[in-house]
Amino acid sequence: MKRLLLTAVLACVSWSSLPQTSSKTQEDTLKSSFLEQKLERTKDTLLEYNNFKKSIQLSQKNKDFKTLGEAYIGLAKWHEDHTVLDSSIIYLQKAISVYKKQEMNKSLADTYLLLVTNYSGTAEYDKGSEAVYKALAIYEKINDQRGIGQCYTKISDLLYYSDSYAEGAEYCKKAIAIQEKYGYDEDMALSYRRLAENQLFLGNLDESLENMNHALSLYKKIGENGPPLLACYNGRGNIYKYMEKYPEAIADYNRCYEGAEKIGFTRYMMPPTANIGHVYILQGKYAEALPYNLRAIEIMKRIGNTKNLWENYMHVSNIYSELGDYKNALEYHELYEQGHTEYLNTIIARKDSELQVKYETAQKDMEIMSQQTKIAQQRKTQWLYIGIAGLLGVILFGMYFTLKNIRKKRKALAAINIELDAKNRQNELLLKEIHHRVKNNLEMVKSLIALQSAKLEDGASKEAMLASQNRVQSMGIIHQKLYQGENLGSIEMKDYFINLGEGVLDTFNAEEKVKIECAMDDLNLDVDTAVPIGLIVNELLTNALKYAFPEGTKGQIKISLVKENNDLLLKVTDNGIGKTQGSKPKGTGFGTQLIQLLTQQLNGTISEDHKNGTAVFFNFKNFKIA
Repeated sequence: MKRLLLTAVLACVSWSSLPQTSSKTQEDTLKSSFLEQKLERTKDTLLEYNNFKKSIQLSQKNKDFKTLGEAYIGLAKWHEDHTVLDSSIIYLQKAISVYKKQEMNKSLADTYLLLVTNYSGTAEYDKGSEAVYKALAIYEKINDQRGIGQCYTKISDLLYYSDSYAEGAEYCKKAIAIQEKYGYDEDMALSYRRLAENQLFLGNLDESLENMNHALSLYKKIGENGPPLLACYNGRGNIYKYMEKYPEAIADYNRCYEGAEKIGFTRYMMPPTANIGHVYILQGKYAEALPYNLRAIEIMKRIGNTKNLWENYMHVSNIYSELGDYKNALEYHELYEQGHTEYLNTIIARKDSELQVKYETAQKDMEIMSQQTKIAQQRKTQWLYIGIAGLLGVILFGMYFTLKNIRKKRKALAAINIELDAKNRQNELLLKEIHHRVKNNLEMVKSLIALQSAKLEDGASKEAMLASQNRVQSMGIIHQKLYQGENLGSIEMKDYFINLGEGVLDTFNAEEKVKIECAMDDLNLDVDTAVPIGLIVNELLTNALKYAFPEGTKGQIKISLVKENNDLLLKVTDNGIGKTQGSKPKGTGFGTQLIQLLTQQLNGTISEDHKNGTAVFFNFKNFKIA
């Protein structure tokens, strides 16, 4: 449960961490270079804004594109510090446009990394992923080792927000190896901080604290007293918090808050404010926690840094619930559900964007295209289940507080049981909604594949895309059965096979010539068993419709799945033309490979008979009925 609380709150701690050059960040280098040549820096923010505007006008008039790009970046930083991130993003995009036209590749890559930071702040992780891989491609092309290391750190940051902590930690280590080799201390300090944050989510508290202290010592060594140092204090506060060293945690949060207040950067005051509130929540001091979390929400809305807004809605909802203010608790819970759904959608979009950018920057030969298709299918499936696990984690989070209340109110056991029953019914409705949303997302994936295949001219590619649609459809039917059925933990396989067969027949427009019969009794399986068996049957039906009944001939396919002792026996037969001895396999062979892998996953064996058509037999050992 502590691991879950880590996930829910530590996302609040990610700060704008700008790419670096020499002893300054790239952002500071670009700004100082520009300001030293064009403007005298002033503490009057309005005058500073007007100076940037004047420099832009002068640079455009004189066609001084280098200074124009620097002025746009300076104005972007001004908006980042004093207004909202959306305005900052607009001016960074203007700078990128200038650098693209002038083919200033180094400056272009540096600005892409600045853009990643702001997209992370607005929770647009898909756009951030696209920008960081564009920067990485440029740095690799010009062999800029420092830029490559900074990209690895940024990729780690994006992986952090999609809960890929182990992968994020590996990217940090790759960045540190480059930075240690070339002596980039400031870059290395940021990488150690990111490594510590990922290790905290992995439960390595001692290693996390050691690496965060190392980051602090590096910043102090180079004389850094600004936001990067403050972010380390905030990060170390989180580590102390989950070590249950609450006084040390609050002391570090106050160092961060006071430092941000001193330099006048309101947005850097938000993470420690939210985290102090969370310390009080962990101690059961809900009245003390409430003003801190409400203040954090107000800051996020004002500066446009909304990536963690949904988490604070969740905390405020739970606080009001503990204080007995159920009206406000319900209001903030609805805000949390809306924000969390949007967050999950950005994670899926980020992965799609990442795959697309990697594809576009890779070599365009046929072997790589084939590998990318396989990877895309595997990762989409993986992230869909990660999304489900995350939503189930939120449910467990709510159950944690319910159990805590039960322990406090043992004398009112009867009333607590009534309340628990009501919450269980609510959780059942929520779980059905989860399966409904997953089913809808799979339908969207299927539609996207159909749209993509419509633009393909190659017959083999179209056939591969059609097969992918059917695989996605087979998983979608399972989730449809889960939210429509009475038992949320199991699937009735006969009804599922009937729906699957109808969908495959519809895909091949073969309803009139081929009949699919399920010769079996009702049988319930758990989801982990039903999904691979559904994919196996989908592949066999697809192969039969493609090859068993040529030139419009009519035929029949039979499916049976039965329990025999401790084994599960699956049989799929057709009365088609069968396979002649010595004939070469048709198609790419991917479907056959997929069937073999799924069979191994279920500890099964395969056998075939090609007399009077084709019959495929599967024996799955030691299965469990749901």
